[in-house]
Amino acid sequence: MEINKVSVVGAGVMGMGISQALAQKGFSVNVSDLSEDILERNLGKTQKNLQSLVDRGKMSAEEAKEVLTRIKTTTKMQDIADVDLVIEAVVEGMEVKKQVFTELDEMCPTGTILATNTSILSPTEIGSATKRPDKTIGMHWFNPAPVMRLIEVTAGLGTSEETIEAVMEFSRKVGKTPVRLNEAPGGIVSRILSAMRNAAVDILAEGVASAEDIDTAMKLGAGLPIGPLELIDLVGVDIHVVNSDNPCSPTLKIGTAFL
Repeated sequence: MEINKVSVVGAGVMGMGISQALAQKGFSVNVSDLSEDILERNLGKTQKNLQSLVDRGKMSAEEAKEVLTRIKTTTKMQDIADVDLVIEAVVEGMEVKKQVFTELDEMCPTGTILATNTSILSPTEIGSATKRPDKTIGMHWFNPAPVMRLIEVTAGLGTSEETIEAVMEFSRKVGKTPVRLNEAPGGIVSRILSAMRNAAVDILAEGVASAEDIDTAMKLGAGLPIGPLELIDLVGVDIHVVNSDNPCSPTLKIGTAFL
């Protein structure tokens, strides 16, 4: 199966980042969200991101304009349904995601692949809200999506080999490097980084070192481009807690400062 038409559900940081990444690779993409205000505000942020690329000589003004014209927005889910792939990037809540997948399952052609951007929730459980578990899959992008090169492709228990290969190939087509994994809490990157971030929180809470010195030590001593506490600020404390608070993975205990 070849993926040529794609839509995104959710116009937050990740949804718009994914949309920008796709548009920069020449794909037209429809993005849906609940309100025109959300769409207009976050499309404006995308425009600023593109202007920043122009200002830094990474893209011409004409190219930036073309990228922006490839991103269409709508508040109607049915407007995004007739595609080969839908990437869901709504809030990290199982019931919300299952509701979105149920609606997409009813609206999309039977051959459409439904992908979730989550790294911590179960693609199998999300897919159980549909009649197409073989075509539901995890497709975890990283922030900022236009820049980060990795995509974690997570197979649920019912995901078909055809679906996995199609998403892997599409990831390469949009300039990313996909890694394939079986379903597990946190995937690869979030699971490892959560443990590191929580260790940094514990060191801070115990008074061993300041936040600045912890980040400096990890950047200069471990070669990290960003410190673990700075990374928590980047992804958001709420997302970090959700990533960490998973009873299926005891190694991801929440740092004591969050308790």
